[in-house]
This record gives sequence, C-alpha cells and structure tokens, in this order.
Amino acid sequence: MSKKLGVVMDPIGAINFHKDSTLAMLLAADKRGWQLYYMEQGDLFLQDGRCHARLAQLEVRADENDWFTLSDATTAPLDELDVVLMRKDPPVNMEFIYTTLLLERAEAHGTLVVNKPAAIRNANEKLYTAWFPECCTPTRVSRDMRLLKDFHAEHGDIIVKPLDGMGGASIFRVQQQDPNLNVILETITGNGTISAMAQRYIPEITAGDKRILMIDGEPFPHALARIPASGETRGNLAVGGRGEGVDLSKRDRWICAQVGPALREQGLLFVGLDVIGDYLTEINVTSPTCIRELDKLYNADIADQLMDAIDTRLQV
Repeated sequence: MSKKLGVVMDPIGAINFHKDSTLAMLLAADKRGWQLYYMEQGDLFLQDGRCHARLAQLEVRADENDWFTLSDATTAPLDELDVVLMRKDPPVNMEFIYTTLLLERAEAHGTLVVNKPAAIRNANEKLYTAWFPECCTPTRVSRDMRLLKDFHAEHGDIIVKPLDGMGGASIFRVQQQDPNLNVILETITGNGTISAMAQRYIPEITAGDKRILMIDGEPFPHALARIPASGETRGNLAVGGRGEGVDLSKRDRWICAQVGPALREQGLLFVGLDVIGDYLTEINVTSPTCIRELDKLYNADIADQLMDAIDTRLQV
C-alpha cells in the first residue's frame, strides 16, 4: 500500500531548485510511489487535542522550470498520514516551538514525524554540542558580557554567534585587541539580555567548515567542506562559501561515533554535523541542507537512503 508523506516547509515556490534538500527528499519519496502532501506552518491547527491541517496534494518533478504542482487544499487530521517531514527553516522562535507541539499531537496518534518534535526542541543547534564536550573546541555560553570578555581575554581569538541563527547570520570573529569587542558583545547579547555562544577560533576554517550528513545515526562517508570566500571567516554557502567534497577523516568518524547513538535514540533521523578541523561546532536538527551538493559530487542519492530509514521506522 502506498504510504502518505506530508511535509511542513517554507513556500515551495521560493526554493532553490538546484540546492534544496527538502525537494530532494520529496523526489525520493515520489520515486517510491508515496503520496505527497504539502503544508506550511499556518496550515496546522489543533482541535480537541488532535492536530489537523489544510493539506494540498503535491506532485514534484526534476524540472528546474516546473518542479511542483499543488491541488486545492482539504482539511484532515494529520495522523491520517504515515509520516511528516518537519522542514521549516529557523529561526526557532515561539511559532516554531508551537508547531513542534502540534506535530507532537499527530505523533501521539501514530504518525512518524521526522525529526522527532520533542528532540528538535531539546537539541538547540548550537547548545547541543555541549552534550559532547570531548568533541568541541573551548566554548562558553552566557549573556553576561563580563564572562564573554574573560573568555576572549583567555583565548585571544574567538567566534561569537547567536543561539538561534542560521546561514552564517550574525557570526563575528573577535581577534586580540579588537577595538570592536564591546559593541560586538553588546549587539550579540542585546546589552546583556540574550545568551550567545563564544568559541575559540579554529584556524582550520580555511580548509572548510565540513557538513557531515547523518542518517539514523550513521554518517554519509563524505562531507561538503564549505570554504570561506576571500576575506571571510564564515564558510556558509549562504554567504559565498565554496563547496568541495572531502572524505571523512578518522577524527570525523570518531566524532560521528560519539554523537550518532544519541541522535538515533532521540529520533533525530536526519542531522547535519558541522566540523571545523578536529572540532564539532554545531549539530543541525531543524532543516539540514547539502544533500544536492553531495549527491552531485558523489553520484549519490542521500534522500533515498533517508527514505530507507523512514521506511524501516514505519515497519517497527
């Protein structure tokens, strides 16, 4: 019997056809003959303890000029679907949190949600690295500017970033004797009202910020090294980084072995680890990307591997 897969995502008409990982997942599900349903955050609603949604049946195609067709939406309980992909991009604001809570009601009625809503809430993409300190560079999280200044004084060259950003937004490198230290910390902490992360600068960023994709706790054997543009500290593709394929190193595999079992146990089926040099810097659980880039480099079908993992979970 054909499975029913729904997706919660940002507007499908605005995606980048060549880079969008959610589209890759939908194309992989379509190849299996699964029925696809589309929704955005505003289409979800709660009624009498049960999550409902306005669902539009979705057709997808590998055509850069015409990649989708949507039917007129109809309202139905979300638990009539076998699986829902939660692929809404950050920021993880209160509306995002509310969406995970609604999805949890569908989960309670038998729908598999990928990634698991409670795990998305618990695993902040920056903070969750603290559960694996042996994998990380020295790190401090605080909204107290004195503590962040002390960390800067100790290490001399640091990265400071918000806990809820994506795509390289508001990431600052603060070197020794930087005259902008105070204003950067005032900005990033909202004058001491918002917690931020400081990490010791990792010089190996020049060789790339590696994105390692994890499927049900196991790594794809190659990473996308996102190499900063000239004059940049950030390797994010969204700010001009250049992607190159690299094999996972022994250290990369060791990091994956430390993190993988916890991801599997928590129901985080598709995760992107960010590794610079020998250090884990972020654990991306909301809507990790780079499937399309790695598929192209290695003639792979990572989304199909994810569908295998989903199919296995559905049979348990």
